[in-house]
Parts: sequence; C-alpha cells; structure tokens
Amino acid sequence: MKEKTKQTPQGGAKRVIVDYLIMTLGTVMMTVGIYFFKIPNGFSTGGVSGISTVLGNEKVTPLSPAVWISILNVVLLIIGFIFLGRGTGVRTVYCSLLYSGGTWLLEWLVPLDAPLTDQPFLELCYGMLLVAIGSAIIFYRGGSSGGTDIVALIIKKYANVNVGTALLCVDSLIAASSFFVFGLTAGLFSMLGLFAKAFVIDVVIDNLNTCKCFMIVTSSPEKISDYIIKTLKHSATIVEGHGAYTHDEKKVIYTVCRRMEAIRLQRETRRIDPDAFITITTSSEIIGRGFRGV
Repeated sequence: MKEKTKQTPQGGAKRVIVDYLIMTLGTVMMTVGIYFFKIPNGFSTGGVSGISTVLGNEKVTPLSPAVWISILNVVLLIIGFIFLGRGTGVRTVYCSLLYSGGTWLLEWLVPLDAPLTDQPFLELCYGMLLVAIGSAIIFYRGGSSGGTDIVALIIKKYANVNVGTALLCVDSLIAASSFFVFGLTAGLFSMLGLFAKAFVIDVVIDNLNTCKCFMIVTSSPEKISDYIIKTLKHSATIVEGHGAYTHDEKKVIYTVCRRMEAIRLQRETRRIDPDAFITITTSSEIIGRGFRGV
C-alpha cells in the first residue's frame, strides 16, 4: 500500500468548513419540515420534535414546541458528550442550537395556528422527506440534530445496528403518544411517518456512502497510481499479476474512490493504458483512512 499524502492544515480546515455547511443545509431542511408540516398537524414521528409536538399542545402544557425542543436538547446534549465524545458532541451542539434557534425564529416570523393545507397525507410526505433527508445529511457528516438522534447514535455505537433501525426503536413510543393527544387519525399518520422516516434515512445514508472499488490490471501502474494519489487524493494497493493465458507479467491496482470520482478514474485509466482490464464494484461500507472511521 502506498502511503497517502498527509492532509495539510488548510485542507483539514476546508473539510471542516464543508462539513459544517452541509450540516447547516441538513438542519435547515429538517427544521422547515418539522415546523411547517409536523407540528401544525400533530405528527409525532418520534424524536425531540415528536415529544415537543405532544408536550407543546395547549391541552398538555402552556409551553410552545420551540421551548420544549430547547429544554430536551440541552439534557440530551449532555448525554451525547458523555457517550459519543467531544467530536460528535461539538457537531451535535451546533446542529441542535441551529435547529432550536431556527424553530424559535420561525415561530416569531411565521406563526402558525393551523396546517398549511387541508391535505394531511401530502403534508406528512413533505414533512417526512424533509426531516429524513436532513437527518441523513447530518448523520453522514458525523453529527446529529440532538434529541433522540443522540440516543440512536449511542445504540448504533454499542449495539452495531444501523441508524434507521435505532431511531425506529427509540421513536416508536413517542409516535404512539400522539394517539392519546391528537386522536386516531394523527396517530396513524404519525406511525406511518415514523416507519417511512427510518427507511428513507437508511436509503439516503447508503446512497451518500456509496463508493466504487476498482481492480485495474495494467502495464502502466506508476502513471495510474500517481493520478489516484495526486489528483484523487486516495491511496492504492499494487500487487504482482501473471496472466494465465498470455503469461504476461502485469500489475494489479486496487483502490476505492467516491462515486463522482469513479468516472474520472475510469476515463484517465483508459487514456493512460487503453489495454487495461478494469473491474468496478459498488460498496457502501468502506472503513479506513479517507472514508469512514473504524
């Protein structure tokens, strides 16, 4: 395995900035979905937003959902720092504060006392998709929006289950509470949204994590590996190869890259060595430097 070039401080700072920009996008999507579609309809599909939707109902407590979101997030953030460490904790604090502050801001700028439309299923679809995709984007960058996302990440860390399944386990009781507060219709919609959200989160995360594994049989390993290391910023393993039919001595390069990089690598390999034999497979579970941590 050739040694990967060290990441410069500028490169590390740029990566962190990109991470936080992407997490900001995910948090905004989630906040919009919760405020405009979940809370007005009483959809309690789990999470702090689900608990806050129930507790923020005037029949239960006088506090608004935004207040409950802030209170519950503070408690769970402390738990997150203890069990998930400082790295995830800092990102979770950022997303949680942005989420709580965004909800407060929307309550002030766009007060709602009724659903946006008279189509609850349509609003459930929009709310579920925005929340699920936003949550998946945040998870993908190593953070969480706080709340029961923290509990799900703890379960994932210690029980080796995927995030969607962990969220489903944590949020089932919360979603069931909507039957007692908002009635049968809202309760059924909440349970439907809960299962759909867990499924969409896993699908989105798997697609974001999709990578391409290359096995390249070539007579020009130096040029191809230089492109992988210097341009794509990945490493590669080079082993000796012996053709069973031609008996030619060649090199076999094994490397992994992101989906968007795969097209570039394939094109460059064909340009360098038109006779190269390329095998490409798909994987969403790459663990190691430059990809997921162990």
